[in-house]
Amino acid sequence: MSRIAGNDATARQVPGAPGHEELLVPVPGGQLAVARWPAGDPGAPVVLALHGITANGLSWARVAHHLAGRVTLVAPDLRGRGRSGRLPGPYGIAAHADDAAAVVDALGVERVVLTGHSMGAFAAALTAVRHPHLPTGLLLVDGGVGFPVPAGLDPDALITSVIGPAMRRLSMTFPDREAYRAFWRRHPAFAACWSPWVDAYIQRDLVGEEPELRSSCSLEAVRTDGVDQLGGEVSGAVHRLPRPAVLLWAERGLMDEPRGLYDEQRLAAAGLDPELVRTRLVPGTNHYTILLGDEGARIVAQHLLVATGVSGTGEPGGTPSR
Repeated sequence: MSRIAGNDATARQVPGAPGHEELLVPVPGGQLAVARWPAGDPGAPVVLALHGITANGLSWARVAHHLAGRVTLVAPDLRGRGRSGRLPGPYGIAAHADDAAAVVDALGVERVVLTGHSMGAFAAALTAVRHPHLPTGLLLVDGGVGFPVPAGLDPDALITSVIGPAMRRLSMTFPDREAYRAFWRRHPAFAACWSPWVDAYIQRDLVGEEPELRSSCSLEAVRTDGVDQLGGEVSGAVHRLPRPAVLLWAERGLMDEPRGLYDEQRLAAAGLDPELVRTRLVPGTNHYTILLGDEGARIVAQHLLVATGVSGTGEPGGTPSR
């Protein structure tokens, strides 16, 4: 594992934000880029955080702010995204799970709290199943619980119907960073809650040179991972977890629509073992702001502090599902 000096985008773009280190971790095919927000105490617990299907590790920066140096937060750019965008396949959720285990090994720690958002929640669950010795706790954020694919529906068509706008972005080019910022500011999920945190996150995604900047995300990786998470091994991981988990789910959807990815009925139909997965609604959040909005990030951080044992008292935020 090596450290890259002088590359702290969050510290530059968000005044008062906790600075992060940039690390490179050897994995099959190359090196995985990893952001690390270190704790004040070198012996503090470690949280390994996995991002969504077209995101990057800086999606966790606002959570790191609310953790306030009480634990170390480590968030890789997953294979085919961000500064790991050039890492080759094979892609798939199992590849992310094994890369996550490689990160833990490179950190020189034996166990971590695993968390993930959206697709990252599926990857965190599968990491726990494939490497059951690693997690001391598990927090899923608006992801990780799959649903049966309707008979006769092409998986590619289903993925496009869910994340079509995100996939279309991957084929677009932008003349400069301001144009990319304007593109995201029009997104319904961020229209009312734009912040320097969001800006730092979306700017990390850009690669190339003006006037042809583009997303770092590999379309092949996104398509492969999206279809893969519909399969039984991945979608069923939440039913085979080696230890209990908490699922935080957003009230609203990817485009800030009133119905989110999950609701009481969908979760009831998923057949979760209530002793294995406890579910909590985070009111007033959508699929993105549950992680990137201030209140959502605060609640995620509260749950992570409880999971690490740093905060063992008090009720973390969110409303228990019935």
